[in-house]
Amino acid sequence: MTTQPMTSIELFAGGGGLAWAMHEAGFQHVLVNEIEHRACETLRANVAREVSPQWSAESRWPLVEGDVRDIDFSGWEGTIDVVAGGVPCQPWSLGGAHVGYDDPRNLWPELFRCVRETRPRAVIAENVRGLLRPSFRPYYEYILNELRLPFEQRVEGENWRDHDHRLRKALTRDTAEPCERYDVWCLPVNAADYGVPQIRHRVFVVAFRSDLGLADWECPPASHSENALLADQANGHYWHRHELSPRLQVQPTLIPVRDGLLPWRTLRDAIRDMPEPLGDKIEHPDWLHHYGWPGAREYAGHTPNLLDRPAKTVKAGVHGVPGGETVLRRDDGSIRYMTVREVARVMTFPDHWRLAGPRGEQMRQLGNAVPVRLGGVIAESVYSALERGNALPGRRFA
Repeated sequence: MTTQPMTSIELFAGGGGLAWAMHEAGFQHVLVNEIEHRACETLRANVAREVSPQWSAESRWPLVEGDVRDIDFSGWEGTIDVVAGGVPCQPWSLGGAHVGYDDPRNLWPELFRCVRETRPRAVIAENVRGLLRPSFRPYYEYILNELRLPFEQRVEGENWRDHDHRLRKALTRDTAEPCERYDVWCLPVNAADYGVPQIRHRVFVVAFRSDLGLADWECPPASHSENALLADQANGHYWHRHELSPRLQVQPTLIPVRDGLLPWRTLRDAIRDMPEPLGDKIEHPDWLHHYGWPGAREYAGHTPNLLDRPAKTVKAGVHGVPGGETVLRRDDGSIRYMTVREVARVMTFPDHWRLAGPRGEQMRQLGNAVPVRLGGVIAESVYSALERGNALPGRRFA
């Protein structure tokens, strides 16, 4: 039995975090879409090419730069395994204006349109945890209901609340064909629990088409824990691994009990093999995007990252004064800005990943991205589930 590559459409690709994770998991992108020009330059600098009618398993990612609203996806109907994307977070971000469903940047409706036009076997969507705030919770439930029944479309003049009411009634009746329904999961996760050296709370929405028989799918369990990190530091293993003298004095009776998980990865773990930057705005000859930047400061509400903890959440830098998430404190107590490459390490991008634009734009792309390692955990689990799910006619061949 020869197996065709599993196909995917990547929406809102940004700098490529989730797209690269999907690629590494084994999915072949047939379309990658992004509207921001600098992000598209990043994608082209790595693995993307302009879209063309020809496609093969050896192709680079076919990129369409532009507004997702202008793309007709119907030509891929019945050929797509997964539609994936980090839906723009500004309408729901804790740092944003909290406009939510009235924000023109709310692009969940475009994700649903893509689902209707392609009928994928699965969907993966990522967003900020602000989507779960009580003020947005009703709309969040509506998002899940619309994904459960994407073909029960909102009609002209119908507001989202009335549409949600109609969806709930339809879900109660359960009369839709299994190929037009989806089993949906909401997965609040902390990236640190999956080996990302960063505290980053996000929400994944995962859906499988109901005719695949995958309603028993479960979110991959956490692989790392804070408790294991504290135990590793308390018993000295962490410090020995880094060839350092123990920094914590803990009574033996207070050492946390190991929980069977791996220790959270720290900022020191992430950058331990990297040299100090040579100087301000001086690119290191052996490390891409590894140069110092002047002006690091520390003040109330703007404190540096600690080397022996996971990094703070990397932000896009568009919501006002950041909280020191790109500043680190050295072992001697001094502080400096993290380099772009160090931040890319915290986001678990490969070292060869080239980011387009000036430093601020590179940081913005990283702050908006899905950590590659976290995206990979979800992508690999979805890939494995689809391997055992019912195949579409024509998706596999002898």
